[in-house]
Amino acid sequence: MMDWNGFLLRLQQIDARSFWIEIAVLVACVAAAWGVSRWFGRDQPRDSVWFGERTFDGLLFPLLALVLTDLARRGVLNFQPVLVLRIAVSVFVALVAIRLFARVLRAVFPTSALVRLVERTISWLAWIGAVLWIVGLLPPVLAELDEITLGFGKTRVSVRTIFEGTLSAGVVLVIALWIAATIEKRILSEAVSDLSMRKVASNAVRAFLLLIGLLFALSAVGVDLTALSVLGGALGVGLGFGLQKLAANYVSGFVILLERSIRIGDNVKIDTFEGRITDIKTRYTLIRAGNGRQAIVPNESIITSRVENLSLADLKFNITTSIVVGYDSDVGQVQSVLCEAAKAQPRVMGEPAPVAFLTNFAPDGLEFTLHFWVRDPDKGKDNLRSAINIAILEGLRAADIDIPYPQRVVRVESLPEGRPSAAGQGAGL
Repeated sequence: MMDWNGFLLRLQQIDARSFWIEIAVLVACVAAAWGVSRWFGRDQPRDSVWFGERTFDGLLFPLLALVLTDLARRGVLNFQPVLVLRIAVSVFVALVAIRLFARVLRAVFPTSALVRLVERTISWLAWIGAVLWIVGLLPPVLAELDEITLGFGKTRVSVRTIFEGTLSAGVVLVIALWIAATIEKRILSEAVSDLSMRKVASNAVRAFLLLIGLLFALSAVGVDLTALSVLGGALGVGLGFGLQKLAANYVSGFVILLERSIRIGDNVKIDTFEGRITDIKTRYTLIRAGNGRQAIVPNESIITSRVENLSLADLKFNITTSIVVGYDSDVGQVQSVLCEAAKAQPRVMGEPAPVAFLTNFAPDGLEFTLHFWVRDPDKGKDNLRSAINIAILEGLRAADIDIPYPQRVVRVESLPEGRPSAAGQGAGL
């Protein structure tokens, strides 16, 4: 650690020759770190924690630069005072911390909006710590934080202990998340082909590693882990009373993933909501309808209520549309027009082929129902039904098949005196 007077003394001892020697050594270290990172990161994916999208924004480059710069600092210190390399070491330490948190959190939570806030907070803390270390103010600041204590019952804890404990816990948990994400990507993605089983294995590995990491972090801070037995008992009571619904949803989530009665990608119908399962969380399941609406269904509801899995037995989905034509229409010709309109759509399956039935003698005409099947209902049903209805309308008009307007017969049993009946008016006309 440097103090402020030592920093000024070293600044006075640095001459031009020593300064340029340190600059040359620093450039060589950075170039060597860049070359090694570039060489090993040629074929790596862009979301790699070690290499990042452009090599220098990964973790490996600042880590190698830190190691090489610190070794060079120790070597140069035997011949001359060192200032530039000391500053570079603190800068690379800050970069390593920022890259570790940023890359791991982006890999584990790629769509979370909170990750950006955490990255900025870590960046500010890392750069503030680096600046305080460079100018020699970090030791007095830590000493002042050590003097400030907070009381928790009969125990008093310094702010420095809380800060260091939070930092240690954060590092351990981030490393645990990194290991879990690596296991999921490198091992589970190849060993487990079923998406639902991969999800439950990933959640179990992540929860286990986070628990182990949290215990290590608490132990490193100095927390007595035997006191957690009391917390475990209180947590059990809370789960039994106030948190029983939450616990039921979590347990139901693991049951769903293990039983595989419904899986990610299945089309299901719960009550009146029908859609495709996009994700199964430990507490709830996300179901997306064809019109874009998304439902968040608690896992307990899926376990305890009736759910129709439309993908469980067959991947064919039946869609229907109805139309009424005049009573004098040729039934066979109408069926042909309806079936040809459905066959013209590329999404409609050829086997089983579309079929049209005369389903009702409606008051205004003959009612036909067209049945056709698709394999991709997640792409929308109404858009396909609309296209087929338009083709049916054009086909019926081209074949001169009448589509009758709704007709109603009004029967008048009596009229007020002095007013002629409709029949009399017609006869008079």
